[in-house]
Amino acid sequence: MSLPPNDVTPEARRGRLLTVWTPEDKAFWVREGSAIANVNLWISIPALFLAFAVWQMWSVVAVNLPNLGFRYTENELFWLAALPSLSGATLRIFYSFMVPVFGGRRWTALTTASLLLPTIGVGLAVQNPDTPYSTMLILALLCGLGGGNFSSSMSNISFFFPKERKGSALGLNAGLGNLGVSSVQFLAPLVIAIGILGPWAGDPQMAKLSGAHGGPVEVWAQNAAFIWVPFIIIMSMLAWVGMHDIADAKASFREQSVIFKRKHNWIICFLYLGTFGSFIGFSAGFPLLTKYLYPDVRPLQYAWMGPLIGAMARPFGGWLSDRLGGARVTFWTFFWMVLGVLGVMASLPGDQASGSFLGFLLSFLFLFFMTGIGNGSTFAMIPVIFDTLAQRRYAASGPGGVGQANTEGAKESAAVLGFSGAMGAYGGFFIPKSFGTSFEMTGTPHAALVFFIVFYIVSIAVTWRYYSRRRAEIPC
Repeated sequence: MSLPPNDVTPEARRGRLLTVWTPEDKAFWVREGSAIANVNLWISIPALFLAFAVWQMWSVVAVNLPNLGFRYTENELFWLAALPSLSGATLRIFYSFMVPVFGGRRWTALTTASLLLPTIGVGLAVQNPDTPYSTMLILALLCGLGGGNFSSSMSNISFFFPKERKGSALGLNAGLGNLGVSSVQFLAPLVIAIGILGPWAGDPQMAKLSGAHGGPVEVWAQNAAFIWVPFIIIMSMLAWVGMHDIADAKASFREQSVIFKRKHNWIICFLYLGTFGSFIGFSAGFPLLTKYLYPDVRPLQYAWMGPLIGAMARPFGGWLSDRLGGARVTFWTFFWMVLGVLGVMASLPGDQASGSFLGFLLSFLFLFFMTGIGNGSTFAMIPVIFDTLAQRRYAASGPGGVGQANTEGAKESAAVLGFSGAMGAYGGFFIPKSFGTSFEMTGTPHAALVFFIVFYIVSIAVTWRYYSRRRAEIPC
């Protein structure tokens, strides 16, 4: 007798531990696998959403600090916007390998709860303009806890879905999770304008906002951080009671570290630095870049648009890759990103030109859209690449080698998903710092933009050489 999708055979589950998990078995997937996988996905998404919101909180907070009386230089503000990405990228390296060691449920609950440290800390620090800059640097680094969560989240979700659904599932997890970036940039100006959290959140500060008429206005800057606290608590508890661990997904760090010997791990890391690194880097740097290039523009009125478009495009990139091939989509993504950067450069103000903010904004929105497509397509390539490599290694092992190849390919794919996410996240540090350094040395962002174009052209060549041409090493 067949079982309805929501039923799980007793021998397949022990508490929250799944002792039998074979998503490539179509009968198992229809009977019980799909329902369980989707439960874990839809808990993972809001948890990752909160992680991204906390990670990119400083892209908003740094813009407002001068209005609150904090006396920091342009370069110091760019440091505050960039540091969360530096620490987040570094944490991702370690987080990449934690799910097979501790289990996806435990690790998701723990890392989501850890977001309380930076949110409470930032909420307290911004209320006092005399807070030392060193304290702000530490809090910016702590916001990297949110960035680290991405790698473990993607690694965890990759175990739950069969190969033909991984691209879409990972695209949804990352894409809807990425909405946390645009949400923090959209909500911050709203929640700091009113005492929405009541007296327990602290007294208002007086701030002079760009374009504000008359004298200073009352703001509750701490609300940009405190607003996330209750949701973090709720999602930590929900992850603990609602998600699952997979017994077959267990692996030591030593077992997973084999990816460091895989050439294609490093190639994918390079490509993902170009796609996701651009998404998170532009998200962190765009508000400050706008502030200094167009002083009459309120950057937070527009900053949320790009991350929103990029996040919404990511699931589409995964879906498109499942149908056309991830390498083909990635190849053309980098091509269009080159044109997007040229559009930004054509719109910049110069010595004898005021520039076009509309052209600048539209070019960046186009760039965000393409980074979202590329994020989804690059991650869709990973399971195909490493499953193909595993199948080739076990091709002579007969029927018994197929199962071993599937298991090994899934574990390596999960590790590469996490590790490449770590490498890609360094773009969130390098791009804002590139803008800051370019301003400091030349007075314009041109040098940084030229470097981005060169990087994207190299990425086009790499994608074509290894994955997208007719006789590529691993067509995908």
